[in-house]
Amino acid sequence: MTPNDYTQKPWDATPKNVAFIGDYLPRQCGIATFTADLYQSYNSFIPDAKPIVVSVNDTPEGYNYPSEVRYEFYQHDQESYRKAAEFLNSKNTEVVCLQHEYGIYGGPAGSYILTLLRNLTMPVVTTFHTILKSPSQEQLLVLKSIADLSARVICMSEKGRDFLINVYEIPEEKIDLIPHGIPDHPFVDPHFYKDRFGMESKQTLLTFGLLSPNKGIENMIQAMPKIVAQFPNVVYMVLGATHPHLIRHEGEAYRDKLKQMAADLGVGDNVRFYNQFVELDDLLEYLGAADIYVTPYLNEAQITSGTLSYAFGGGKAVVSTPYWHATELLADDRGMLVPFNDSEALADAILTLLADEPMRHAMRKRAFLLGRDMTWECVIGRYGDSFAKARYERMGAVMNQLPYETSTSGSFQLPGIKLDHLFRLSDSTGIAQHARYHLPFYEEGYCTDDVARALILTLMLTESGPYANDSRLHQLTDTYSAFLNYAYNGDQQQFRNFMSYDRRWLEEVGSDDSTGRAIWAIGTCLGRSTNRNLTIWAMSVMECVLPVIPNLSSPRAWAFALLGIHEYQKRFSNDRLAKTIQRQLLEKLHFRYTETATEDWPWFENSLNYDNAKMAHVMLLADDPELSAIGLRSLRWLVKIQTAEQGGHFQPIGSNGFYVKGQPRAYFDQQPLEAQSMVSACLAAYEKTGDEKWYHRAVRIFRWFTGSNDLGLPLYDQRTGGCCDGLHTDRVNLNQGAESTLSYLIALTELQAAQKQRATNRRIDSTLKTLVG
Repeated sequence: MTPNDYTQKPWDATPKNVAFIGDYLPRQCGIATFTADLYQSYNSFIPDAKPIVVSVNDTPEGYNYPSEVRYEFYQHDQESYRKAAEFLNSKNTEVVCLQHEYGIYGGPAGSYILTLLRNLTMPVVTTFHTILKSPSQEQLLVLKSIADLSARVICMSEKGRDFLINVYEIPEEKIDLIPHGIPDHPFVDPHFYKDRFGMESKQTLLTFGLLSPNKGIENMIQAMPKIVAQFPNVVYMVLGATHPHLIRHEGEAYRDKLKQMAADLGVGDNVRFYNQFVELDDLLEYLGAADIYVTPYLNEAQITSGTLSYAFGGGKAVVSTPYWHATELLADDRGMLVPFNDSEALADAILTLLADEPMRHAMRKRAFLLGRDMTWECVIGRYGDSFAKARYERMGAVMNQLPYETSTSGSFQLPGIKLDHLFRLSDSTGIAQHARYHLPFYEEGYCTDDVARALILTLMLTESGPYANDSRLHQLTDTYSAFLNYAYNGDQQQFRNFMSYDRRWLEEVGSDDSTGRAIWAIGTCLGRSTNRNLTIWAMSVMECVLPVIPNLSSPRAWAFALLGIHEYQKRFSNDRLAKTIQRQLLEKLHFRYTETATEDWPWFENSLNYDNAKMAHVMLLADDPELSAIGLRSLRWLVKIQTAEQGGHFQPIGSNGFYVKGQPRAYFDQQPLEAQSMVSACLAAYEKTGDEKWYHRAVRIFRWFTGSNDLGLPLYDQRTGGCCDGLHTDRVNLNQGAESTLSYLIALTELQAAQKQRATNRRIDSTLKTLVG
């Protein structure tokens, strides 16, 4: 698979942990409303989403924000932008979605936001709310820089996309066109809401938004005398608080000026001002009561209008000046356009619509139908797609930069074994199954699966070499053995699996796989331990549980048990009960293989799930040449399909969907368990066949832990000695749980033992050649 293939894979990878950056309610600003709608819609329509908000303040004291605003920074404090980036990096955020408008960020042309973006470690998707046709040099450089630092950019109109491509030179393939979102409310007759405002017998016109001189309200007021002359009951509703920046400089002088203008023109009773910043429910009622919505803006340079989007999508007849967004949205008779600064034309258009109800309602219907694609549910789905693309494309970019090595020279030097994290996760009960980063997460307790793996590791380490007399490892061996002893349910002849941190079993019988892993660990104890008391205990448990293994239904449980029997037979090769059970389990696996295997799918099941290599591993260990050949064949196939086409690195089956025969495989999330399973199987094939290729395959697969993977990122943490829990599509899962860490340590321990044996064999061969020579 090449990097360009990633966007073609059927992954359901819409990011859950998204951070939205912008200003936010209760700040009175159109971007603040948009950011709030975006957050609330993502939280509502994306399953299991956990979005947060990082808000920019226009005052040092900030605002009384709701709980979703997790961090805030002051727009004129450049250092606070860097700290905001550090906060997001510490949250393990998957994607950042930036709302961009020049005026809400500090520095020349809002350039301080670049400080934040340059310090982020996750992909950024930027929504551009203002896209100028003729920007200043500073504005041009800032927007282009933001685009360069963004994985994808979003605009809300075709005109905006045209400017981004031709003015700002942003690649077309990087741009997503997503309309301004709107609430989904029904197509209703305006009379339904008019009594709410005492307008039962009135024809109603509406403009809403923060009141400021650039909205052209004067022109609409000047149009009112001509309208009122024909329709005396018409009322023009001007809804919205005065813009906060205007309030700071001149109070309500502008609003008072407009009121005086209406009075001087003799239409004071026909123009009503509602000085309030309305919540969504109230806004929908105002919109519902309007017969015609009016946007008399003064110039064309408005690339998107949230107020126009709300009115249009709600099925309002719209009269507007031809600013960019209106020209695009109201085309094809979905509204009426009039020239800028032309009160006569405004009056004529409104009179036409008031007099011709069929025309007005047909226009409303056309707008409403197109608006169904603008509802927040539809828009958020497209935002989710954009976020997912950003992650995939970032991953592809990383892959293109990887210094892949396809050599099998064996020159890779294995890391040293570091057991700090093993000791950190372990206590007097067992080993904590999960971690938050490197810290044991005691809330989720322990499990037999992980304790069995941990016991196998300590037995491997203490069998010989530098850890043979390590008292801490021997103590852990006893601790893990005691846990398994307690886990065994004699009545059921199986093992419990999950235990809470306060040492309460959460079930009477665990999964088949947990019993299989326990047998694997107990067999390893019998095959490797020199502690007489430990082997006597292990033998008593082995004899009780071994006969029930053939009754389990899981092929993996059979494979785990077969590994335990293989270890057991290193010391007791002639135990007839063990041989009988071994033969039965191999026959069951053989039957599974004959039932499902085909030329292009030589496997034991119709899907590849987890810990896949174990079944091939135990088959190739068999003394029967036919079974061993099946094991080698299935392992070769498993190696092939888990080798990346570009670079030849290990690419395990992902846990987010696995790989069902005849369907697309999952590439993520990639788990350390799969790498360990493959390393062990390849080393077993090397020992069985003597073929050096298997050893080199094991080394190549192990390097997945150290960065030779799809992201070029190491999962092994040299500082803690732990292993991260997996690879997501664009990042490492930074939690370092027991399964992951034990998978890494077992793979490393096995490889070191194989490397040592390989060196010994080479010395012997060299000595023999010398003697023969």
